[in-house]
Amino acid sequence: MVEMGFAEIAAVATAVATIALVFVLWRTIKQLEASVKLSKVQTEFRFRPWIGPLNDIKKVEQSVNDKIQFDVSIKNFGELPAKSVVVKFKMDTKMLKRDVLQSNGVETFNLGPVLPNMEKHYWFFVEPELWKKAKIGTEKLFTILYFEYDGSVGKSGYGMISEYNPSTGNFVHRDMWTDDVRPA
Repeated sequence: MVEMGFAEIAAVATAVATIALVFVLWRTIKQLEASVKLSKVQTEFRFRPWIGPLNDIKKVEQSVNDKIQFDVSIKNFGELPAKSVVVKFKMDTKMLKRDVLQSNGVETFNLGPVLPNMEKHYWFFVEPELWKKAKIGTEKLFTILYFEYDGSVGKSGYGMISEYNPSTGNFVHRDMWTDDVRPA
């Protein structure tokens, strides 16, 4: 059997310790890499504006211009301000689809910036004759609303397609969706 001296044992122990240290450093670097990825996701999705409706579409009792006025309240539920919120709106007597937002007949209105926890309102108006028909159920009334907003990392959006239900007297949301952050 070969006898190892103190110097040989120390050299082997140093080699094993060096290998263990390299392994620990490699694992630490991998862990830091995962933390950087998580921080990026958190920055893009948690620390951003989150614009959405605060409640139902409500009829305003004192309408103006002989038209029936409705109010949609939105709020920034996020932790950062939305630099600019643009509302896209269309109303029809037929069911609407999301792609109608790309057409020419869509109304747009700039609500401006919305700070965290801030509320803003968007109003739309219905002609009295159409409202009477929708209220008694002889004509259907559909709306599409889309809130597009800028954040620190790009544009996001929230949309909803609603139908007026004469039996309940409320708008019922038929479709709701969010669009994730996309580069500005």
